[in-house]
Amino acid sequence: MRRSPLLNIFLFFLTFASTLTVGALHQGADIMSNPGLLVKGLPFSLTLLGILLVHEFSHYFMSRKHGVDSSLPYFIPAPTLFGTLGAFITMRSRITTRNALMDIGSSGPIAGFLVSIVATAIGLMYSDIQAVSSSGETIILGDSLLFFLLTKLIIGSVPAGSDVYLHPVAFAGWIGFFVTSLNLIPVGQLDGGHIAYAILGERHRLISRVLIGVLLVLGVFLFAGWVVWAVLLFFLGSKHPPILYPEIPLDPARRTVGMISLIIFVLTFIPVPVLIQ
Repeated sequence: MRRSPLLNIFLFFLTFASTLTVGALHQGADIMSNPGLLVKGLPFSLTLLGILLVHEFSHYFMSRKHGVDSSLPYFIPAPTLFGTLGAFITMRSRITTRNALMDIGSSGPIAGFLVSIVATAIGLMYSDIQAVSSSGETIILGDSLLFFLLTKLIIGSVPAGSDVYLHPVAFAGWIGFFVTSLNLIPVGQLDGGHIAYAILGERHRLISRVLIGVLLVLGVFLFAGWVVWAVLLFFLGSKHPPILYPEIPLDPARRTVGMISLIIFVLTFIPVPVLIQ
């Protein structure tokens, strides 16, 4: 049965509006006095939505390739620092084999990661080094290993007392890395959970439980947001639904893709994503 895409389209345009607004506010635009200044949010909004679209449609088309009935992406608008809580697709039929599960689970993070690299590199070329203001609260974004290396390569060393003020496109790329790392945590039915289940089968559940505990510890000692994420993953469940033909082994090429996904997770994970000073 064909399902109407009206809700998907409606949510996409709401998310476009929320990311456009947030992008303009990050640029200091007074959109209440001059709504025309919303256009200042376009670089951020279009880049971030582009990353999310590539990520979700990679899942969607790979699901279609393997005969899995999947929805179009549902975007989540939100009045947050990012203007969105991301996007997701739903799968309405069971996945057949480990190979199909690996393809579906890894395709989104890898595709979104590649677009994020391009966005970050371009955005860093237009970012500025400015003295850090000592007045008022300042939001400081944490660095993943890859973002740190790209910053060193493109911008170079940052003098003491200064910091990199990201161009909106670079900020969207930073979010792209962050979203990639969140999705690649090998817990439950996250993308990383799909990948881990494709490799480990039912042993994946033990890893899910251990990692939820690790997130709680990180939340207590490093960043409180990890507690929220751990609680959410706990209630979503650590168990992965079984595949139809678990006896069919994962082929070597897909195992390599799994290892690549693990490397991407390590490169993009941010222990302390946001710090307010």
